[in-house]
Amino acid sequence: MIREFGGTDIVYLIEAARWTLLLAFTATVGGGLLGIVVAVLRVIPFGPLNWLAIAWINLIQGTPLLGQLFVFFFGLPLVGLSVDAWTAAALSLSIYASAFFGEIWRGSLQSVSQRQWEAGAALGLTYAQRLGHVVLPQAIRISVAPTVGFLVQLVKNTSLTALIGFVELTRASQIISGATFAPLPVYLTAAAIYFVICFSLSQLARMLERRLHVAR
Repeated sequence: MIREFGGTDIVYLIEAARWTLLLAFTATVGGGLLGIVVAVLRVIPFGPLNWLAIAWINLIQGTPLLGQLFVFFFGLPLVGLSVDAWTAAALSLSIYASAFFGEIWRGSLQSVSQRQWEAGAALGLTYAQRLGHVVLPQAIRISVAPTVGFLVQLVKNTSLTALIGFVELTRASQIISGATFAPLPVYLTAAAIYFVICFSLSQLARMLERRLHVAR
């Protein structure tokens, strides 16, 4: 039975958006932790670990996120590891994010002047002390804008998880569109919700840049 698109559906979309946010948050935490490892492996002066990090980045960035989703959701059961849609989505998005976070933060670390490293060495600091007390605080300020810019992309990329049946904002839109046969208002509403989320992230980035005096 076809029904009208109404307030109840809008509430349903808003409630579905919480899963979009939760998935993006989970991928940010998981990808961030792994991205720190990738970034450090990229900058430490040890060739084999540099190559390992480069191989990881090229592999993840060189394959589509949708393919990675399918590998986790359809591929793992073939080797006896059954995963639900949430687990597959969280794993694939975290791994996807780690490669981009790693490169963003690697660039931020390497953008700090070499003289800062040399000054730390002149003071007798170890490599870890120079990294943690001298370089990292400056790199964090530099990385704010590109990191938040990628987070906006990550939020929008969560929509791909609808293809493995995970009910987030896009999948909820598909369900409502199928019930109401009114795709235009449904997807316009979903787009408006995505806009509110992404615009809020952009504003947060600007606020952090001002607070951290990134331009200085």
